[in-house]
Amino acid sequence: MSGEATPFPQESADTLNTSGDPTTEVAAEQTPAAETAAESPAVDPEQRVRELEAQLEALKAEHETVRSQYMRIAADFDNFRKRQSRDQDDLRVQIACSTLSEILPVVDNFERARQQLEPQAEEAQTIHRSYQGLYKQLVDVFKQLGVSPMRVEGEPFDPNLHEAVLREPSDEHSEDVVIAELQRGYHLNGRVLRHALVKVSMGPGPGGVDAAPAAEPAADSQPAEHEA
Repeated sequence: MSGEATPFPQESADTLNTSGDPTTEVAAEQTPAAETAAESPAVDPEQRVRELEAQLEALKAEHETVRSQYMRIAADFDNFRKRQSRDQDDLRVQIACSTLSEILPVVDNFERARQQLEPQAEEAQTIHRSYQGLYKQLVDVFKQLGVSPMRVEGEPFDPNLHEAVLREPSDEHSEDVVIAELQRGYHLNGRVLRHALVKVSMGPGPGGVDAAPAAEPAADSQPAEHEA
């Protein structure tokens, strides 16, 4: 064997120097990123704060808009609910008035019978007491439903409550005072169920002159049903 050292090929040495060093490759890769970071401007903290404040104000304005819309919708719904409740109450009252108005003539007939009939025989008195008991039951039912009769004699004429059928002079009553009730009127829980048919005073007239009957329906009253 010879003692001379075998030299490395020149190409191998050059290859190791140019591409075999890992440190050199990493440095070559990091150089563009470092240059980019150096070139990008630094973020201004004050500008960033102003941007965040502007975003916050925009969110506050949006929140206030949505809140106002919600409040309007809630108020509209509450008004709708109240209106529906009032409409239902009015409908119930209208139905009750319509039904009770159909029954009132029966009450009138009972009252006429009580005032006009005076039975003498025992059997007739028994029958009289029987239908008077029915009349009392009917009146009690009306009271439970909130129906109450008007008291009109001696009261000032009120077209909202009364319907003037007759007018005549009167030395005992001043003008426009109810002097007689011809058909009883009724209230239903404070509402007029039926207007009272009344005779109204014209005040003191010429001595002894009979008054001519004159029909004068009240301005705001509904026509009452006249019974035979």
